Amino acid sequence: MDTVTGLPNRQLFCDRLLQALAAHERDGNPVVLLFLDVDNFKSINDSLGHLVGDRLLRATAERIRTAVRDGDTVARIGGDKFTILLNGAKDTLNGALVAQKILDGLAQPFVFGAQQIVISVSIGIAVSPADGETMEQLLRNADTAMYHAKSRGKNNYQFFSPELEHHHHHH
Repeated sequence: MDTVTGLPNRQLFCDRLLQALAAHERDGNPVVLLFLDVDNFKSINDSLGHLVGDRLLRATAERIRTAVRDGDTVARIGGDKFTILLNGAKDTLNGALVAQKILDGLAQPFVFGAQQIVISVSIGIAVSPADGETMEQLLRNADTAMYHAKSRGKNNYQFFSPELEHHHHHH
């Protein structure tokens, strides 16, 4: 478990992702992976300190959890990066709906005492099998899509597409 947020950590998330990919072999349901990064988190941490940064990560984790269903896995895989595995998603639309719910949920300011902190996140979405059939491919492609969301002005989500990969490697 992640010590700051109480969420599953990278290792546990990878286990669940592998299970989901194995289940896909049996039931054919797509595996929908969201990769989320808090925009400008470093500057928040630097200006307000790590204690506030940690509180913000915990509060962010809570809001993300309220945007997903109980069977979905939300994990913190390091720093200000979160991953979400949608369980039993029937199609890629689920990914967009959840991403929008997360963006909406995080649009409200966080209030810690007298402090109000407004954050935004960038979300990349990859769907197996189209965007990769292995854990590594899916994580890499969701990450690539997340960087694309950042480059499109942050506070939005983007689906992975093969053109992104080309773009990502040449810039």
